[in-house]
Amino acid sequence: MKRLFSALSICLLAFAAFQFVNTKAKTSTNWAQWRGPASQGVSEERNLPTEWSETKNVLWKTALPGKGFSQPIIWGNKVFLTSDVEGGPAPESHKPPKHMLGDKEFTHPEWDGVNRLHTFKTLCLDRDSGKILWEKVSYEGTVYDYRHKRGNYAAPTPVTDGKYVITYFGSEGVYCYDFNGKLIWKNDIGDISTFGMGVGTSPVLYENLVILVADQSLGKPKDSFMVALNKKTGKDVWRVERPIQGSWATPVIVKVGNRTEMVTSGNEFLISYDPATGKELWRAGGLKSHAIATPVIGHGLAILSSGYPSKVITAIKLGGSGNLDKTENIAWTYNKGTAYVPSPILYGDYVYLMNDQGALTCLEAKTGKVVYEGGRVPVNAKFYGASPVAFEDKILLTNDDGETFVIKAGPKHEVLGTNSIGEPSRTSIAIADGKLFIRGDKHLFCIGKKG
Repeated sequence: MKRLFSALSICLLAFAAFQFVNTKAKTSTNWAQWRGPASQGVSEERNLPTEWSETKNVLWKTALPGKGFSQPIIWGNKVFLTSDVEGGPAPESHKPPKHMLGDKEFTHPEWDGVNRLHTFKTLCLDRDSGKILWEKVSYEGTVYDYRHKRGNYAAPTPVTDGKYVITYFGSEGVYCYDFNGKLIWKNDIGDISTFGMGVGTSPVLYENLVILVADQSLGKPKDSFMVALNKKTGKDVWRVERPIQGSWATPVIVKVGNRTEMVTSGNEFLISYDPATGKELWRAGGLKSHAIATPVIGHGLAILSSGYPSKVITAIKLGGSGNLDKTENIAWTYNKGTAYVPSPILYGDYVYLMNDQGALTCLEAKTGKVVYEGGRVPVNAKFYGASPVAFEDKILLTNDDGETFVIKAGPKHEVLGTNSIGEPSRTSIAIADGKLFIRGDKHLFCIGKKG
């Protein structure tokens, strides 16, 4: 009897172990927001493709209308993204707002876009075939403000809870659709002026709220605000002023003990809020530089950074309250290695900083200690758009030419491979269902292992 029991136990354990391994091997995740799960750019999926070309391991390739930098998001068998189709000239009477730095008017030689008409679209594609299932015009007409000539009005990434998909076009509104493309609501949260560079921050979801940061450049930091909308109706739930003058960084929501924090970046201040109410929890001195990168979270820290005009990284212990300056809550700082636009990535015990040429700096996430600097890719290229993603002990960096470099994660820099989609790309890779989704200048590519 004992032998029978032992044999049965071994069989059950073996079966359970097989089920665990088998389940993990087949694990697929949704990529529901900017930078995917927890907004961190890290996937726990396994057996993902690490080699591709314009034809190799391309499961499908779909031509997209217009242009856009929004990252694809994926839920189940649907892929969502946005696009800007530029049209004819805007009426001569249409004028953008004036931009002020203190009491002086600010102008920029690379402003563009406001002199044309635009059609902003929300698209849904079939994940398995790439077929466009529906294409909705969210807005068409003149635009409130300029954008940088390298930028795009369809830059914010949509967000979904599996029932609704919410898209954001800055001054031109917030739009909520169901998965069949029916418009549920829209909300004009107000005119948003960001030095004529365009809007970059993406919406985030918390429980029944859609939260948007709208830091502005109208001359007074109090013109900046953050708003939470009811995700079912689009109506304002709370709205708070922000003491920040212009930013493009998406906030990150993180559970800390018994409370939830929403960490935001900024030039003047780094601030954490209660996402349920908009109440400030803590603040620290800001980056004193353009806040574009999304905060990375791990080991009890929020790590915030900027790459222009100054390179600044600040690691702050989560869970604090009040003013954290000159307290032990400021865990460490660093001042090299960051990019203008792309965000860093925290993977395992290390945080990886990337500069505008794709050179990596690896720091210990807990201490800020330098592990290595100057880890280079094999070509001279610009990295002004896509942020890194990570999976299976690999980090993927995509440059503006559409080349992706596979880097070994860990304390020693090693380039494992180089891949190209054959067209420019300024958009971060999305990962779901064992596939990589790469948005190029003209097409959306689905990369997967064939067979």
